[in-house]
Amino acid sequence: MTFSTVFHELAAILGIAGVIGVLALKLRQPLIISYILTGIVVGPAVLGWASGGSEIKLLSSIGISVLLFVVGLKLDVGLIRSVGPVALATGLGQIVFTALFGFLLCLGLGFAPVKAIYIAVCLTFSSTIIIVKLLSDKREIDSLHGRIAVGFLVVQDIAVILAMILLTSFANAGGGGFVSQALRLLLVGTAFVLGTAATMRWVMPPLLGRLAQNQELLVLFAVVWAVGLAALADSVNFSKEVGAFLGGVSIASTPYREAIASRLTGLRDFLLLFFFIDLGSGLSLSAAGLQLGPALVLSVFVLVGNPLIVVAIMGAMGYRRRTGFLAGLTVAQISEFSLILAALGLQLGQLREGEVSLITLVGVITIGLSTYMILGSDRLYGWLQAPLRMFERSTPFSEISGSASGPVRADVVLLGLGRFGSAIYRQLQTHRLSILGIDFDPQALRLAAAHGLPVQYGDSEDPEFTATLPLSSATVVVSTLPSLKSNAAIRHGLETAGFQGRFIATAHDEAEVVKLEAIGAQRTLLPFLDAAERAAELIVNDLSKLHSEAEQQGLGSRSHVIE
Repeated sequence: MTFSTVFHELAAILGIAGVIGVLALKLRQPLIISYILTGIVVGPAVLGWASGGSEIKLLSSIGISVLLFVVGLKLDVGLIRSVGPVALATGLGQIVFTALFGFLLCLGLGFAPVKAIYIAVCLTFSSTIIIVKLLSDKREIDSLHGRIAVGFLVVQDIAVILAMILLTSFANAGGGGFVSQALRLLLVGTAFVLGTAATMRWVMPPLLGRLAQNQELLVLFAVVWAVGLAALADSVNFSKEVGAFLGGVSIASTPYREAIASRLTGLRDFLLLFFFIDLGSGLSLSAAGLQLGPALVLSVFVLVGNPLIVVAIMGAMGYRRRTGFLAGLTVAQISEFSLILAALGLQLGQLREGEVSLITLVGVITIGLSTYMILGSDRLYGWLQAPLRMFERSTPFSEISGSASGPVRADVVLLGLGRFGSAIYRQLQTHRLSILGIDFDPQALRLAAAHGLPVQYGDSEDPEFTATLPLSSATVVVSTLPSLKSNAAIRHGLETAGFQGRFIATAHDEAEVVKLEAIGAQRTLLPFLDAAERAAELIVNDLSKLHSEAEQQGLGSRSHVIE
């Protein structure tokens, strides 16, 4: 089919993308895979619609610039410090391991050294976008393994930016020796970094303060700033991707970064659609078929090898094997940046279509399978927990030291130290009870410990969790976790441990109360209903006071008139 205008062509492509996106959603797959499949379907291999070429490539370039801008905008180096050296050690260790062994594996598969280096580097990076989305959906983004995973993903993001700087800058440098190219790269990079720092310090705060009076103008400025810096960097033979990234960094320290990032996320995803469509449409099915064998070998390496190195490093650093395993699953796929690097290598003439097809196949396989691995992580850990014991030290000191020393005995074990759990603790404290607080959020533990509550790290869905609790002295275990699955796991663990006290759980609504009672909860708490009743009581009391005051003022004024 041929289209009379590029607009009609893009409309048809977006329609196909919508249909495939719905199917991906049904299969619980990230949209990146649906975008690549859309490119294959509309490309010359199937329908042959994607002939817009330059228009799609232009939108693709803008999408990459916006992506790098948002990455810079959300770059939280403080997050790495908050989870300690484990983020750096795990992030750098996994990069070195994957790059080294991936390079050797690619040489064994018959690739030339330069191509083997490219492929190995592409295998090292994992998708921050996908992982954050999956962890948020599972409500694990604030857990210990979630924070560590996001921490070493930030390390990976920094590493991929450096890789882009080196590749594009040396490739664009033209003639000249290595030393002259390195000096030029150093000078241009230093100028960009100093300019970014000066902009952060003196330009952005007052400028964004004025622009923030109009949200549309603020977002427009962000896009102009991202694309403008990308164009400036490209004009001096630097990396346009890094120019956009530094543009985001220059705004990251302002109070407007979240507002800008939230509004640009949708635009980023829409424009990236064209990058993946362009990538998929250039994928030769015949070339991909020839690369299927190497793609399967490299996919197994990413799906198995990357998580194992994370488990090994975290185990050596004193973390439990479950924490290491759950964090390790987040690197069991390659990133959208891997595909961007592959496309960059093709553009620079250092890769052929065959290698790009290989990396794309590895991306589709690993992203697709790792998504199911992360979603089913608890069941997967149940199957593998015995062999994973070899990676765990006899005393997982890092997780133990991350908790304040809890009491030898506790009258009440309080699971969940959020707003509701903290409020319960403050009320119980007035009765001089011995209380032990449990949470999987390190920040919540630190805040509770700062207020004098003995705390302990714990994940309710860990099969070995209840064995760490002082159940011999406790008479009540209170769960403020609003999850039927978590409460069922806790109750099962208490029964296994022979706990004879009372189990109190938290429910969302009356229907959940029945389910909690069925699994053995002796009492259920309804925070929203109880809070609503208390709020209504306070409102009624205030209204009664106002009516009484109004009546008194009315009587007073009448008596004054009579006098």
